[in-house]
Amino acid sequence: MRRRTFLARTASAAVAFGILRDLTACRDNADTTLASSSGASPADREFIGVRDRYFLRVMKLNPVTATYLGGDGYSAALHDVNGKLRDCRANNLDGEAEFYRTTARVLGAIDPDALSPAARIDRQLLGAQVAFMVHQLGDLHSHERSVDTYVVEPVRGLRCQLLQMQAQPHGQLGSEEEWQQVVSRLEAIPRYLKIAGANLELGKGAGNIPDRRMVQRDGIEGSRANAVFCRTTLPAMAARDLGARPFATAMHARLAAAGAGAADAYEQFARLLGTSFNAHETVDRFAVGEKEYTWRVRQCLRDPRSVEQLYEDGGKQVALYEAKIVEAAQEVARDARLGLRFGTPAEQRASVHAVITHLSGDTPKSDDELFGWYRDAGSRAVAYARAHALFDIPAAYRLLDVEPTPPMLRGAIDVAYAPAPAFAHGDAGRLYLTPTGDDPAALALRSRASVTHAAVAHAAVREGFPGREWLYTGMRDRAAGISNIRWFTPGAVADSSSMWGDAMATEGWGLYSEALMAEPAAGSPADFYTPAERLYELREQLLRAVLMRVDVGLHTGRMTYDQAKDYVAEHASFAPGACAAAHRDSAARAICEQAERAVYRSSKWPTRAITYTAGQRAIVALREAYQARRGSAYAVARFHEVLMAMGPIPTGYFREQFLTSSA
Repeated sequence: MRRRTFLARTASAAVAFGILRDLTACRDNADTTLASSSGASPADREFIGVRDRYFLRVMKLNPVTATYLGGDGYSAALHDVNGKLRDCRANNLDGEAEFYRTTARVLGAIDPDALSPAARIDRQLLGAQVAFMVHQLGDLHSHERSVDTYVVEPVRGLRCQLLQMQAQPHGQLGSEEEWQQVVSRLEAIPRYLKIAGANLELGKGAGNIPDRRMVQRDGIEGSRANAVFCRTTLPAMAARDLGARPFATAMHARLAAAGAGAADAYEQFARLLGTSFNAHETVDRFAVGEKEYTWRVRQCLRDPRSVEQLYEDGGKQVALYEAKIVEAAQEVARDARLGLRFGTPAEQRASVHAVITHLSGDTPKSDDELFGWYRDAGSRAVAYARAHALFDIPAAYRLLDVEPTPPMLRGAIDVAYAPAPAFAHGDAGRLYLTPTGDDPAALALRSRASVTHAAVAHAAVREGFPGREWLYTGMRDRAAGISNIRWFTPGAVADSSSMWGDAMATEGWGLYSEALMAEPAAGSPADFYTPAERLYELREQLLRAVLMRVDVGLHTGRMTYDQAKDYVAEHASFAPGACAAAHRDSAARAICEQAERAVYRSSKWPTRAITYTAGQRAIVALREAYQARRGSAYAVARFHEVLMAMGPIPTGYFREQFLTSSA
């Protein structure tokens, strides 16, 4: 893998302070979000120094996040980061909290009015990141209860390393140095988990206790699964990818030994969780409360709405999309001559469910056919977007091919886009689809309009073109103009420690893309989707609205856990009463289990579920305001170009500048 080389430059401002004093300010030599140091204003130069020192420091503090972003391509100072894990000792985290407080004080001394527009955006973002981490470490002591972070972070780091390895001759992967870093990170796991256990015991003593569901699922079950990965899956993969190179035999032996040690540590961690916490207690400990939820929405996601407004808006969106789905289901039922009734609300729900069941019969005969469906949907999407000038698509653009999901990720994803590391030069993202091995039973679940798996057309649009793959490609093409901190994910990449600001941008874009392809377009009286595909695109919009209401409800006391399950089953699956009937009806049980999984994700990741709908609606609102400003000069493709150039951050950070510069 070729890494992007970033040239070191030193900002000539008096910004050396405290814990940052020894760091070199590293930044992209082509960064055009701010003027170069030599031509920037004194205020911008000062801020650049603070920002870049902060970024390098937090990348060192968070090795797995640095691996995810390709940090070793950002600075030579991060060369060894892929062999490390975060140092979560309590006294070290106290030092981190002080570092963030110091950064906040220095940042507060910089007058935002003296900064360029781009620097003001970055100052807001940096302030929000620092405030989030001070709150997490100093106020909430999240490290005393974030079981899922401790379990998933080491393996996430390993998987990122494996996915980023250099291709070698004869189908092998990884240089000797890259494999050595994998071994080093494996060897770090026992100490990491020992510290994690000590932190959780501190939390238990202070009454800062994780919810029983997280203890059991992410903690005990997740640790056992990770033990299998470290002891069995990873060494088997390594044997194939190392091949017969001179260093292979010794390296494989070291990796197997380190994997066994890591597996033992995970198994011990699972036992500790089982004895330290009561996985059968009846107390619910997931809700963060209205005050905390409001703070996260406004501080992290930059959404000005109140909790009550979010909750009500979720309900309105649910009602809106339910009505649209009924209309779409009627069209499908009429075309298929199903003879269904749509008179009363009860008939509508039953008939929508019947239409969904009918559509699930269109299944692939093989994995080749399944992959062909996704490729065809992607090609259709590109042709449609070109025909209607939705994007400025280069003539040479080639749709990213759909690849089989690597074995280490199977079971975790169905279809998903894995972006290339932000700071890796020459790498490309991957669009993965998990194959079935031509298993008839598994293929039967993978219909074009699957209920349990992502329906083909909208999944191809959301994850491929013009969804997340197109977004990340566009942002990487404009990487010279997107500052370092706009790529950063404070707290963790994706778990209960995450700030989730990037999800507001990227998941919001994915849902926006699905809806964009259904909007009326000149010369197209319908839209990109067939009637059946349109039904499932609407169902995805409905699901996200349902989960928005559930997420707010769960964490602010407006819904109990069981009420949330019933709500999801009724409004997302059109199966009211499914959970009550689960003990006697296998179909109802499957629906209830699916609803419960969705509710659990919301319970452990507050504000995560709302980023889809809230992010999408923020993009639409910005587009409408942009169109009003531009008038006859408005072009939707230009809007998308300018939006991509802002990077993966919520629109709330740049809305005013975006509209002012577009006037």
